[in-house]
Amino acid sequence: MTGPEDLLTPDLLGRVRARAAGYDASNSFCVEDFEELRAAGYLKAMLPPELGGFDWGMERTTAAQRLLAAHAPATALAVNMHLVWTGVARLLAARGDHRLNAVLEWVADGEVMAFGVSEAGNDSVLFDSTTVAARAADGSYAFTGTKVFTSLAPVWTKLGVFGRSAEDGGDMLVHGFLDRAAPGIEVLSNWDTLGMRATQSHSTRLTAARVPAEHVHTASPVGPSADPLVFGIFASFLTLTASVYVGLAERGMELAASIPGTRHSLRGGGRTYAQDPDIRWQVADAGLAVLGLDPQLRLAARDLDDLVDHGDSWFPRLVALRTHAGDAARRSVNLALQVSGGGQYFRGTELERLYRDALASLYHPSDAESAHATVAQWLLGPPERSGPAESPGPTEH
Repeated sequence: MTGPEDLLTPDLLGRVRARAAGYDASNSFCVEDFEELRAAGYLKAMLPPELGGFDWGMERTTAAQRLLAAHAPATALAVNMHLVWTGVARLLAARGDHRLNAVLEWVADGEVMAFGVSEAGNDSVLFDSTTVAARAADGSYAFTGTKVFTSLAPVWTKLGVFGRSAEDGGDMLVHGFLDRAAPGIEVLSNWDTLGMRATQSHSTRLTAARVPAEHVHTASPVGPSADPLVFGIFASFLTLTASVYVGLAERGMELAASIPGTRHSLRGGGRTYAQDPDIRWQVADAGLAVLGLDPQLRLAARDLDDLVDHGDSWFPRLVALRTHAGDAARRSVNLALQVSGGGQYFRGTELERLYRDALASLYHPSDAESAHATVAQWLLGPPERSGPAESPGPTEH
């Protein structure tokens, strides 16, 4: 069976790493990386063989994303959002829910999927929306609102969106897919960020952008929902996004281990800093952070593939994985900077770029507050207060 190393060859990964600094410096989309990955079949890897894919489940896909992120985190995070949609469709289908089978068929035909979910100020994420979805007599919906962090903005062809619709039986959250050519879609060129610049995750303004009835796949009440779609999006997004930060953490660990051996201590009689006990302790700390993540990611991905039923603990497990991955990425890069000398502080070094890329992990769901709320609710039950319970959710970037 074709595996991650068969698609992500050393030559391809070498080219991806070599281009990363240029994309970051110019704040441009990773065009060459994306086209190479597309040509290699990476965008279709999760599809079944009859649709031209390699039948990768979450375990193989997270392993691939981890490897890609160790060479170019922003490229991995960009393509991650396309893979998340194929992951959702695959997870649902494996559980007998085929409402997103069209996604697999679109990807087989060469479509590029993206997420139009996150909205500024919407901390309910999937459980409410500031976007208005207006229903027409033919069953189509016109979406009006602004989505932020729309990764793959220069190349996506299908955008998954949702919005709040006033229906006869009460307000509903309506999900569907927009075609890039639909009227009323404006991509705002506003992605000028601290890190993860090659994702080009511009905001997307929707003005009565119409989703045809046949591309509307879900309608659920406002508020927390047991709809399998919610689990599918949480599971695919949190696991695949975690894999990107695990890869980033691993690269930080590699640099922490390699750079001190190239520096010599005058006070130490010319010995390399790799022999300094304090340096060795800090490098080991980076290793401990990464080694703890490795089984957590692999087991979570494997359990999703194997349809393991963790019941109420599934969401805390996924949230913990994403949170730990982001924490480890930031810690690993910080430690690498501490042991590598002032030369790494200069603009343009790999560690300087990784430091900025790792900070993006602070802003993905689930953030620290939401993660703790989710785990506390699992262990202690909901807090005694009015209003809907807080819950983490997915985002595009």
